Amino acid sequence: MKTKTLPVALVQERNHGDAAANLEVIEARVAEAAAAGARLVLLQELHNGAYFCQHESVAEFDLAEPIPGPSTERLSALAARHRVVLVGSLFERRAAGLYHNTAVVLDADGRLAGKYRKMHIPDDPGFYEKFYFTPGDLGFGPIDTSVGRLGVLVCWDQWYPEAARLMALAGAELLLYPTAIGWDPDDAEDERARQRDAWVLSHRGHAVANGLPVLSCNRVGHEPSPLGASGIRFWGNSHVLGPQGEFLAEAGGEPELLLAELDLARSEDVRRIWPFLRDRRIDAYGDLLKRYID
Repeated sequence: MKTKTLPVALVQERNHGDAAANLEVIEARVAEAAAAGARLVLLQELHNGAYFCQHESVAEFDLAEPIPGPSTERLSALAARHRVVLVGSLFERRAAGLYHNTAVVLDADGRLAGKYRKMHIPDDPGFYEKFYFTPGDLGFGPIDTSVGRLGVLVCWDQWYPEAARLMALAGAELLLYPTAIGWDPDDAEDERARQRDAWVLSHRGHAVANGLPVLSCNRVGHEPSPLGASGIRFWGNSHVLGPQGEFLAEAGGEPELLLAELDLARSEDVRRIWPFLRDRRIDAYGDLLKRYID
């Protein structure tokens, strides 16, 4: 088949202190990505500030904003200026007392093409997201853009093959994961490696099982805990995978603009030799709707 090339960029960054400073860095990075030819740019999860979910504090709700709102206006202008599709990640204020962890997709003309509200919400030491975020209610629907149909998911969603599969079944041409994941600095080196390897492996599995490219953009840097604990060291390692789980690009553990080229036509080639969608036993999967099979 003919190639359908899509140059992409992932902005792997650390927190620079507040939304104004972070968005200034993002603007510079997106300009750099566009100059390098990127047509799709993915940002990390909750890129406007620190990962505030390390503790539970009602004061943090002041960070939330409506969508559309100030950040989407700024990201919209940025996308239009550089003619790129831009995927951001915001703390959405839907109503008083109702907040979401929401990814937004700005098309290359600046239009808000769509949004995705994070469906799976963690509640673990250092990741107290259930205090802040209502689970998403928009489902697993791809967002149509000028560069294709984007299956956007967010961080904790990356551990759920059902989410990736539903995006694929709805016609997503690639899967994107804005992410904020790291380890406790007190963890042993071998435990850190196991966690990071499992994270990468989960994305490779989504690529292989669905025959789709996968883009995962993580943050970097150590962010101390407001509770006085060790905090989180975000490990970076953002990556771009092809539809057989192969690495097309991979970042390290420092701020980096990661560039890659996707051949979107390869997904059909791969699905012809590995027709997993054809062979699914949809008549036998009813128990997937149960919490557990006792």
